[in-house]
Amino acid sequence: MPQSLTKLYAHLVFSTKNRVPFLDDKIRDRVHALLATEIRDLDSPWVVAGGVADHVHLLFDLGKSHAPVTFVEQAKRESSKFIKTLGPQYADFYWQRGYGMFSVGPADRDEAEHYVRNQAEHHRTKTFQEEYRAFLKKYNVEYDEQYVWD
Repeated sequence: MPQSLTKLYAHLVFSTKNRVPFLDDKIRDRVHALLATEIRDLDSPWVVAGGVADHVHLLFDLGKSHAPVTFVEQAKRESSKFIKTLGPQYADFYWQRGYGMFSVGPADRDEAEHYVRNQAEHHRTKTFQEEYRAFLKKYNVEYDEQYVWD
C-alpha cells in the first residue's frame, strides 16, 4: 500500500475558566472562526465550531500529522490571545485547564455536526455541566466530580 490513509474525527469540548460567560454575542462568531482556522492550520481539512457563552465545541478531522493534544494546545493558546485583544472587558479571559476529546465515527459525523451547530438550542434546557456529564457517561469515562470542574 503506497499511501497512508486516515478518517478520524474528534469532538473537542472545553470551557471558559469557571464557566464565566465571556463568549457573548459580540465575539462568539469571531472566536469560532478563529478556532476553526487554528485547527485547519494543523492540517485538518474539515472543521465545525460551535458553542455558547461559556464553552466551545470543535468537530474536526484529526488528520495524520499531529497528536490530539497539539490541536487542544494551539486552539486554546491562540484563541485566548485573540479574545484578550477584543476589548478591556475580555482582559481577564482564560480557558479552563481541562478539556474533553471524544471520537466520532464517520457514520456518526453528520449527527455530531448537527449537535455542534445547534448548541444555542440545546443549551436552552441543559447546562454545560449536564452536557459534559452526559458525554462522560456516553463514552464510559469514570470521573471525579471535583476534578472535572477544577
